[in-house]
Amino acid sequence: MLENTMYKVEILIPAWDDLEIIADMHMSLVGPKSAQNLTDGILDSIDTLTISLYGYPTVLDEEPAEIGYRMVIYKKYLCIYRVIGEVVYVYHIADGRTNYPQIIKGYK
Repeated sequence: MLENTMYKVEILIPAWDDLEIIADMHMSLVGPKSAQNLTDGILDSIDTLTISLYGYPTVLDEEPAEIGYRMVIYKKYLCIYRVIGEVVYVYHIADGRTNYPQIIKGYK
């Protein structure tokens, strides 16, 4: 695959669930406007994957990194993705301070 090609990005259900949990938590701690800004920022970061895939780091865990898992970072949140064919699949969105490698163990 070449850079600057438009790719389809598919956010999988577990990632949508993660985003909802993050938004709910942020809303209860800071408020709705801040939660909306945070989710918009995360989604905007994911949207960059339509044209730029490989400028982002691989995940830190060796096994998932070897099979192509990468991450887009927005503030303290990591959007875990992998490219398969012409599609970018976003698997999870996690707080980078958590044990996020455990989340992606077992994905092939």
